[in-house]
Amino acid sequence: MSALREIATIARWEVKKTFSIMSRDLLPVAIVLFILLVAVTGFAAQSGLHIQDGMYRLATDDPQVASLFASDARFSVYTVDPATIPPAIAPYDIAIVDGVVYTAGTDKGKSAQKTLERDYTKYKAAVYTSADDLFAAYPLWIDTQTVASELNFSSPQAGRFVPAPPGRNPVPQGPVEEIPTPSPTLGVTQEDIRAGLVASSSQNTQVARYTDVLSSQKSVMGTFVTPDQLSPPLPFDSIILVFVFIFPLYFTSQFFMMSIMNERIERQGEPLLSTPVKTAYIITGKMLPYFFGMLLICAVLTLYIRAPLTILLPLVPVILFFLASALVIGMLARSFKELSFISIFFSTVATSYLFFPSIFANVHVISLISPLTLIVLTLEGTAWTAADYCYATVLFWLTSAVLFYIAARNFNEERLFSEKPLLPRCREFLAGAISRAHPYVSLFCIALATIPFVFMAQMMGLVVLFNLPMPLSLVLLIVFAAFVEEAAKAAGIYTLFFLDPAFFTTKRLVLACAATAFSFLVGEKLLLFATLAEITESVFGNVLFLSLGVIWLPFLLHFACLLIVAFSMKRWGRIGAAAGIVAAGILHCGYNLYFLSGWLT
Repeated sequence: MSALREIATIARWEVKKTFSIMSRDLLPVAIVLFILLVAVTGFAAQSGLHIQDGMYRLATDDPQVASLFASDARFSVYTVDPATIPPAIAPYDIAIVDGVVYTAGTDKGKSAQKTLERDYTKYKAAVYTSADDLFAAYPLWIDTQTVASELNFSSPQAGRFVPAPPGRNPVPQGPVEEIPTPSPTLGVTQEDIRAGLVASSSQNTQVARYTDVLSSQKSVMGTFVTPDQLSPPLPFDSIILVFVFIFPLYFTSQFFMMSIMNERIERQGEPLLSTPVKTAYIITGKMLPYFFGMLLICAVLTLYIRAPLTILLPLVPVILFFLASALVIGMLARSFKELSFISIFFSTVATSYLFFPSIFANVHVISLISPLTLIVLTLEGTAWTAADYCYATVLFWLTSAVLFYIAARNFNEERLFSEKPLLPRCREFLAGAISRAHPYVSLFCIALATIPFVFMAQMMGLVVLFNLPMPLSLVLLIVFAAFVEEAAKAAGIYTLFFLDPAFFTTKRLVLACAATAFSFLVGEKLLLFATLAEITESVFGNVLFLSLGVIWLPFLLHFACLLIVAFSMKRWGRIGAAAGIVAAGILHCGYNLYFLSGWLT
């Protein structure tokens, strides 16, 4: 109970500090600006935005046409004698004479023509909708139904070309059934359908298709649409979910990041470090307000769109990953300027990792590496299993745990208030996890801890590259995966070398490489078999995770690559480390190409 009380106390301090960051002089100004923002938003919602009013000049000889387009504020309509309109129709952007449309040969004239076409389409829709016999105006209705993809991505493992099965043009069969209008199975009346058509014609279909992703209102026509309303489903609809769910989480984590940074710059963290409270309790207490705040935001959004609360399950590890990353970034950066650069880079990479796979939801198994895919599936009404949840979130759980551990090991006065450059600070943070009494065990654990980050980077490369034409995508993936893996494997030995150069005799260097190679072998196989079995069924997963059945070959590969890096580092120092990683990466690529040569040739 004392631990819970200590965590709760620190959490209260964190909340109080967050709300007291704004000075008393600035608080009234912020309140006034907030009131003005609300007032301006309400005024704009009431009267609308008039930025485009009078943008285009339209000339016509028909008063009825003039009255039709005068309702669009973007047009300044002029009723003129046709003889007064010059051949170039200047100074007008568009002209309608004797029912023929003439457009000025400018970009503005082309834009005016597009706007006129949309207005005319709405006019036709209004005429058709007002017809007495609605089904005479709309004789064709389309019932859209979603069918899951049945593509098999495991067949290209051997490099064989699998042609599509031969198909024949469909031929209507059976008697033609007379269907009343509207069908009793629709459960709606003709007037309900008319009201739905009026509502849909009054909105911007390009915007509506995205806002419908978050809308809880259902159309009275259900899945039935007219040909004009039919549009192919875009996988980019999931981008809305990125901004709706992920952006508030990232924005909230910025407060946690700035709180850590403020304590370092203003040295407010010294009294907290002097208290008899464990470091883990301090970090947990400071993190809890932001964690519950982010969880509350997600819950409110979920309830607002009337989605199942199971959406929160894949978001929890994402929240923890954002908070862990914010904590480490806040501890690493030396200034707010450096903090901004690092946080922007992190947000770009993290959002890309979450966004790109979700584009391929229901298309490719690779999409399951993103927790956001589970949200897309939930909103579409598609079920997902516990195994799918494991595939999508395990890397986030593991990387969050590693980042929190590194932060806890380095949450002390020496690390928090250091002013060293970024690379030496990263090396110091990693050195905090190395035990001088048990260096080989430390190297084993460090290599084990880097594996989730390696897998995450390789999965990101897989998502970016797999849509390129083959075999280019496979070659690029081989190169990318090899160099990421070799750089990660060398991190522990690189850190220990700069921590104690005298430690590395030839014998110790070989033992350190063996410990790291064995750790990497054990960790990647356990993580692969436990979580990523589905991805390995594809040809791209086969590229990343070769020789699963021959354990000693990957061990020799890891060991040989590490020896190259370690002895290069021992001989030439920091420059040798970079050269060694390049040489080890080339060897790794050659190893992969050797095993893949059976289907690349």
